[in-house]
Amino acid sequence: MTLPLTVLIPCKDERMNIRPCIESARELAGEILVADSGSTDGTLEIVRSLGCRTIEREYRTSGDFKNWAIPQSTHEWILLIDADERVTPAMTAEIRAILSGQPKHDGYWIYRDNHFMGQPVRHGDWKNDKVLRLFRRDLARYEGPSDHGEVLISSGNVGTLKSRFLHYTYWNYDQLFRKFHRYTTLQAEQWYAQGKRPSYAKMFFNPFLRFLRSYVLQLGFLDGSAGLQISLMAGFYSFTKQARLWALHHAAPQPDPEAAVGNASSARRAA
Repeated sequence: MTLPLTVLIPCKDERMNIRPCIESARELAGEILVADSGSTDGTLEIVRSLGCRTIEREYRTSGDFKNWAIPQSTHEWILLIDADERVTPAMTAEIRAILSGQPKHDGYWIYRDNHFMGQPVRHGDWKNDKVLRLFRRDLARYEGPSDHGEVLISSGNVGTLKSRFLHYTYWNYDQLFRKFHRYTTLQAEQWYAQGKRPSYAKMFFNPFLRFLRSYVLQLGFLDGSAGLQISLMAGFYSFTKQARLWALHHAAPQPDPEAAVGNASSARRAA
């Protein structure tokens, strides 16, 4: 007997992704649970038309949102999928085989075949990209402050699937910069709350080192113009986190001239 599985999909405003994501996982799922954080683009209408169960709540950070959603799954085993990911037939077969017996592990890492604006990316920082997404519900919890936090399995018993997700990261720079803004801002705010100071050396050197690691050492140049863009953005990402931390410590607030006018008017009336 195959153990039943909940496919959990956290999302917001994923009208362009949600249908193919759900359809890729439907053959595998005993339940599809969509955790939405305020979609206004028709995502929920699509989800409900496909017969999925939905839950809704505001989004604060990725780990916080997923820790709220995970216990609400019906089944003991969960496959957590982002809306821009797809389950392949090979993954469906492999997970079924694992759940048809006694699983050797309580959680499984899954590698991802990434795409950048529709182009496959096989090298650079993304080459060995993996996420821990198949796990026992009651042993899993996201920990740490990062918006990129990973789930931890309390037993520590973790394996790796042979099959991979298809992952369609960004289709345009508007999508990229929205996430870029959120991730760099959150990281700088977390560092600031921890009392960390900006490092001028890191601000200067780390972007170059990050670019060289991705583009040269990890062979990002073999991915052509897509590899160049990804490597440059990796360096800029490193710089921006430090620059935002510097701004939190040193940037002066912009004066509000209208407030000064209002205060002067109030003073005249009082006189």
